[in-house]
Amino acid sequence: MGKETQGFDVCGKKVSLRKITLDDTELIVKWRNNERVRNNFVYKVVFTPEIHENWFKTKIMTGKVEQFIICENDNDYRPVGSVYFRDIDKEEGTAEYGIFIGEDDAVGRGYGSETVLLALSYAKEKIGLKRVYLKAFAYNEIAIRSYSKAGFVKTKDLLQVECSDGQKSDMILMEKLL
Repeated sequence: MGKETQGFDVCGKKVSLRKITLDDTELIVKWRNNERVRNNFVYKVVFTPEIHENWFKTKIMTGKVEQFIICENDNDYRPVGSVYFRDIDKEEGTAEYGIFIGEDDAVGRGYGSETVLLALSYAKEKIGLKRVYLKAFAYNEIAIRSYSKAGFVKTKDLLQVECSDGQKSDMILMEKLL
């Protein structure tokens, strides 16, 4: 069965992206509670099915967020992470970009690098975005390098951003014109 018949919205060489569904709740909860993933979010609270279901109903179902599941092409389309555009402003043509690889054995395989290119193309062509921005912790050098390779440019230092656990860390704001 081809990728297009399996409900994929965007297909690349290494990964394919499909829209998230409520059936993905268990995976999202597992991934967001992975310490490696949680440490790269401002919202560090232990994730629950209720938190995700609320996100789905109030953000995805209302069009404020477009979110996808990242699937490995060479491993029977196994879900490995998620990518999203949040706070979509169709008038301004802007949104915030976010991504995480939830499966530890999928890190370092170039999935994030390919996903950002696929997702940005989708954002421009299907959502009509003109500018995408993101926030990254200053210590997350691997992510910053990947974003830079994809054409994101640092626009601002965000000093001592307070996380949900009370810790403060420096972040950077990056953006890309589409």
